[in-house]
Amino acid sequence: MKLDATVAVSARGVNATLSVPAGETLALLGPNGSGKSTVIEVLAGLVQPDDGRATLGNTALFAHEDGRMRLTEARRRGVALVTQDASLFPHLSVLDNVGFPARARGVTKARSRIVAHEWLERAGVGDLAERKPSSLSGGQARKVAVARALSSEPKLILLDEPFASLDVDAAVALRALLREVLVGRTAVLSTHDGLDAIDLASSVAVLDRGAVVEQGPTAATFERPRTAFTAAMAGLVWISGVWTSHALTLADGQSVYASGRGLAAGARAAVAIDPRTVKLVSGDTRSAVHDVVKTLEPRGDGTLRVRGSLLWADVSIAEAARALPHVDDPVSFAIASRPLAYAV
Repeated sequence: MKLDATVAVSARGVNATLSVPAGETLALLGPNGSGKSTVIEVLAGLVQPDDGRATLGNTALFAHEDGRMRLTEARRRGVALVTQDASLFPHLSVLDNVGFPARARGVTKARSRIVAHEWLERAGVGDLAERKPSSLSGGQARKVAVARALSSEPKLILLDEPFASLDVDAAVALRALLREVLVGRTAVLSTHDGLDAIDLASSVAVLDRGAVVEQGPTAATFERPRTAFTAAMAGLVWISGVWTSHALTLADGQSVYASGRGLAAGARAAVAIDPRTVKLVSGDTRSAVHDVVKTLEPRGDGTLRVRGSLLWADVSIAEAARALPHVDDPVSFAIASRPLAYAV
């Protein structure tokens, strides 16, 4: 079912509007404190909004009408929530945790256990059925939580940072499970990792200070990001300025030479640069962008990332050893290929 929502929680500075087509997954991105979890909690019925409206198909999850907020009870919303702490009932076995939603709907214990076994097997944790949550690893608990959420056959599934605190192997396994079970389901995934959005979501919405600043298809949004945060999610360097016929003029007067098909002189524009095309250079070449070293970051692959306030470049450790810049040193970067500028 399609989800349309405007969520306003004044105490948390959130006023966000988003839309998710039926059967698709939206990745909710944003820095810490941007409002991602608040949106998820309001949709789940855990936090009451001050204003706004949310509909799931023909059902109103909440609506501000006639001066009052009308709420549908959380248990009647058809919404399932998976959080990073899994929130399993500690006194129940894994099997009974997964069977709980069916039991809450009045399904017999025998039938709920059949459903629970089916979902545990599908999640790849059928052998854990008789164990208690306290004996599970983080990755196992998260898989059980997904199985429990989907056993209720929800109309909307909400995932709030489901990969947080998992080791690499557990995150890979959980991502593979979600890639399978989210097909054809309407879902909202809160995450701080661009890979999650690329791998699992057909569209993204980027929050900043409680408002959606970008929303669109995942690939298109990452190809032409409108904020530095979104560019970072896509592994790109984002620079904005004013278009001047053949270059992007930055606030400090420097120019980044670019292609700008259809851009009018004086328009606000940006470039999203593949950092692999950026090199450290010496001398005052026409294409150089002058900067100051902010951090030096070992990459673990034999390279060192020299990060400035505008650009960064990865150099080999051997190269860096010969002429290592230091934090606050002046540095010059050159972009090997002319990027495409676009309006923002």
